[in-house]
Amino acid sequence: MHIPTAASTNYVPQALALFEKYGPAEAIVYQGRRLTFADLRSGIQHLAEALRGQGIGAGRAVAVVANNHPDVVMLHFALHLLGCRSIWVAQAPLEHQLDFLGQAGPDVLVYDPRTHAEAGVELARRAGTRTVFSLGPGVGTDLWQAPRRALDPADTLGEPASVFQTSGTTGRPKLVHHRNLLFQTILELATRWVDDGHPTRHLYYGVFWHVSSQLGVMGMLFAGGTQVVCDSFDVTQFFTIIERERITSTNAASPRLYEMLDCPLLDRTDLSSLEMLTLGGSTVAPARLTQALERFGPIVRVAYGMSEAPLITDLNGDEHDPSRPHLLRSCGRAYGDVRIAVRDDAGRDLPPGQHGQVWVSGSLVMAGYWGQPELTAETLVDGWLRTGDTGRLDEEGYLYLVGRERELIVTGAGAVNVYPGPIEDVLTAHPDVHDAAVFAVPDEAFGEAVYACVVPVPGATVTPEELRDLVTERLDTNWTPRDVEFVDALPMIGYGKVDKRALRDGYLARTGTAVGPRE
Repeated sequence: MHIPTAASTNYVPQALALFEKYGPAEAIVYQGRRLTFADLRSGIQHLAEALRGQGIGAGRAVAVVANNHPDVVMLHFALHLLGCRSIWVAQAPLEHQLDFLGQAGPDVLVYDPRTHAEAGVELARRAGTRTVFSLGPGVGTDLWQAPRRALDPADTLGEPASVFQTSGTTGRPKLVHHRNLLFQTILELATRWVDDGHPTRHLYYGVFWHVSSQLGVMGMLFAGGTQVVCDSFDVTQFFTIIERERITSTNAASPRLYEMLDCPLLDRTDLSSLEMLTLGGSTVAPARLTQALERFGPIVRVAYGMSEAPLITDLNGDEHDPSRPHLLRSCGRAYGDVRIAVRDDAGRDLPPGQHGQVWVSGSLVMAGYWGQPELTAETLVDGWLRTGDTGRLDEEGYLYLVGRERELIVTGAGAVNVYPGPIEDVLTAHPDVHDAAVFAVPDEAFGEAVYACVVPVPGATVTPEELRDLVTERLDTNWTPRDVEFVDALPMIGYGKVDKRALRDGYLARTGTAVGPRE
């Protein structure tokens, strides 16, 4: 596979040429509005010329405060066409957003007044950003009404870049810096799909400020597919749109998948158009993946990635068969030009079957952490990314994850290393369990103990003691939760990951335990 090099300085002119080629085909569907690729290209050109007319050009750092409106997609391409560094502000408490902006150092802020009328202005004021633009009537210059300066995409100079905020599930959010190579690689991978004569209709309900969501949207557009965009996930709306819009592709994090599987509409909805259901964001329990394969068929694809490397492995539904049940626990094999190694604490490669830290390299790996050279040097070593995930490879190159290094629970009289993943798999395999999250809590005897929050299905009769006994039977006593707490729902970070930090902080607050956040 040809992989672009740093010599490819700006991918956007090539993308605009593709959009011009697709012309009248449907590009984006949003709240009843249907935009063609010609509309998309025109909007990108308009916003780029408006920004240029306001003196914005190559090298400028532009913060974006917005959600999923088509204008935001156009703004993304416009900023990159000009060679700007876009800085994507995640949905988070105001103080966290200000911390992020303080580290990222934007000199311009663009916000969407339809969704962030107050938040955008407050962020600009508190962050000290003097130049403020809006995507519509609001405070600051409305880019749709601003004077424009003509721009020929072929003459653009400057390499685009983006800075994204990590999820914060393992500590203070970091500033993930991606350069043109990432976006150019996605473009070249996506255009492979163009010639099959079968355009995709993708249902998207992610958050555009997250790198994986952006690449999903961009990849489908590069390939000439249609994005049917929602602002958030609602399981009833999900099934309605699939049937009405004849959706061929969509994605889901594991909590969303579980909602789909437990929804009565699953059996009453025409899903015959659906050709791919990609699962990512967090590990899918084997019992639930089995259900998904049974209900949806061999269209279920598992993908693994992170902000620092958005797509590392994938596993297609047709790779599953009864003779290889172990693959239900795998996240697949290396995608594209990605290379994977499992290494010990000294950085030495481990043989297949042995657990260690997962390292990856390839064109989709970040350039580094913006403004954090020491952290970058710790994480990127000789071209390899230390993911912070623990797992193993088998003889065929399939990767199996057991958890984040920082989720490791050291417990028991023998200071045994315990990971949440296998425990969550056992718990969710019980028919009375909808979902489960496992994490460490302080323990006077062992330092740390295993704690489980479980969401039961409606009408469940299972008891915490029965679930603890099940874990003991399937694993052993060291892995058995000290406590099992039944909860109505698990808190989520915006794009479908369980917020275990919130669960642990809630436990500490309720119990009055004098222990700070676990970093």
